[in-house]
Amino acid sequence: MVLDPIEEVLKKTSSLQIIPTGKPTPTPLPSVLPTPVDYQHAGHDGKTTLWVVFVIMVIASAVFAGLSWRVPVSKRLYHIITTLITIFAAISYFAMATGHGVAVNHIKIRHTHNHVPDTFTYVDRQVYWARYIDWTLTTPLLLLDLSLLAGLNGAHILLAVIADIIMILTGLFAAFGSEGTPQKWGWYTIACIAYLVVVWHLAVHGRAQAQARSNQVATFFASIAGFTLLVWTAYPIVWGLADGARKVSVDGEIIAYAVLDVLAKPVFGLWLLITHSKMSETNVDLGGFWAHGLGREGSLRLTDDDGA
Repeated sequence: MVLDPIEEVLKKTSSLQIIPTGKPTPTPLPSVLPTPVDYQHAGHDGKTTLWVVFVIMVIASAVFAGLSWRVPVSKRLYHIITTLITIFAAISYFAMATGHGVAVNHIKIRHTHNHVPDTFTYVDRQVYWARYIDWTLTTPLLLLDLSLLAGLNGAHILLAVIADIIMILTGLFAAFGSEGTPQKWGWYTIACIAYLVVVWHLAVHGRAQAQARSNQVATFFASIAGFTLLVWTAYPIVWGLADGARKVSVDGEIIAYAVLDVLAKPVFGLWLLITHSKMSETNVDLGGFWAHGLGREGSLRLTDDDGA
């Protein structure tokens, strides 16, 4: 039997399996999975706390306004300042409770490894920027209350207020700072330095001026200023654990700040106004325009010569 030349070639090369007889083995590829995002948002406890503190600030504002009606207009400076503090705080807490005073900070965290490529994790954490606006308005007013109580001069009051505003704004910048760079903790350091300037003016200049007024004023100023500085010192600690290192949940952060705000505003204000009413040395008597308006004091008078 004579084979066809083509068949003979195929027979000789069949062992080489020129024509594939089985399914090819797929090459395994590394799977690509999306990196999960850690969402750190306020829960039920945090949102409830915001509403509770809003109500507390509204009640405190009404109480302080009622106390102001018991004294002449010329002696209401402490009452007006203290009432404005809790009004601003109430507005801030209403904004946060309704979700209009919050933003999400998108954080990218790099993890470095020795023998494999770097990996990244992502965190979306809520930052309540309305709180920083509140502090920018209320803490200078708190300082003004303490400065008037001590009898500080205008230069020291101005420097303390400016340092306080720098402290709050740099704290806000730090809250939105980039992770893994000197930026975030650099802003935090500037805020802490500004806070030390505030402490210097109150603890040194304020204390000296209060002692010059009377022993009673000095004792009261030392008590209420010491209480305020103790409460204020807790704020950067909470910030470092919450927005800074994220060791505290958003709910825990809200509750911690809520306790501090209630102590620093309604409790401070009630203590100040009740004690101030019993100490005549602390009065700031503002007559003239403050109490009576312009009246006829600013009107022009034409003399006989001017009208001639």
